[in-house]
Amino acid sequence: MSRPYRWLLAALLTVVSPSVLDAQTDLELMYFGAAGWRLSDGNVVVLIDPWPSRLKYGGGGHPDDTRPDFARSDLAWSDTTLIDSLVPEADFILVHHGHFDHLGDIPYIARKTGAKVVGTETTMMILRAYGIPDEQLYAVGGGEDYQFDGFSVRVVPGIHSALNEKHYHDTRRYDRDTELEAPLRIDQFIEGGSLSFLARFAGHTVLSMGSMNFIEREFEGIEPDILLAGINGSRLGLYDYDRRLLETTGFPEVVIPTHWDNFRLPYGFSQEANVERNLVPFVETVRTLSPSTRVILPVHLEPFTVR
Repeated sequence: MSRPYRWLLAALLTVVSPSVLDAQTDLELMYFGAAGWRLSDGNVVVLIDPWPSRLKYGGGGHPDDTRPDFARSDLAWSDTTLIDSLVPEADFILVHHGHFDHLGDIPYIARKTGAKVVGTETTMMILRAYGIPDEQLYAVGGGEDYQFDGFSVRVVPGIHSALNEKHYHDTRRYDRDTELEAPLRIDQFIEGGSLSFLARFAGHTVLSMGSMNFIEREFEGIEPDILLAGINGSRLGLYDYDRRLLETTGFPEVVIPTHWDNFRLPYGFSQEANVERNLVPFVETVRTLSPSTRVILPVHLEPFTVR
């Protein structure tokens, strides 16, 4: 797997490489790319927006990527062979919103694993269309704080990234009166509202972002020890984003960038362009504003642990 960005980050900050973290740790994480994660404390396995298929759709591809091109009007498809190799089990799946790069693989994963899924009503309606039973589905709107067996999650109201030079705005929702028939087209995976999650494990609290945006008052007072910080390029259109995010979340002990990559490229392709555009400015900000914060740069599919 290509790792062209480690040398670049090492020159900017003391970045902890997943391969050299202390083996005596509590929480294991693995990055699927986009906003996708696997988290486990040894007792419970939580997936967040897992999308290993990384389809080549809607532009943004690479000339060396010979996989089929998908249009947004095409039927959604999942690489089930790849998913089976990467996702053997899951207890819970947290879904930030309903876009295809967040939800597209979850119908298959939820059916395969029987995992409980927490997300918006739009997310639930899409999963119901794929035959996921109601006992697996937990519709939330933001503000809920649920205790499960060995794991709890606070649902934080959110807001989507300011895409299309801040022209993006989508108020569409699916509800119980919406008729959906699977398989859906890629463009039928609508946002349906956005969330963040505070996931509590035995010794760690993880605040997970699925977008490069947040509602400041909703993050105040949470102060996680691990922040999965959305830092793709769209954040640059927001006022003082990096400082506000770090300050509002209490300058977390550990910050891990998420949703920073080109998620339409298959695993193993270089991400150097996105590193220079997205990671470098963010790392420089962290170094200036919060020198004691430990930044961990995740590598696709390489598990690492945080004490």
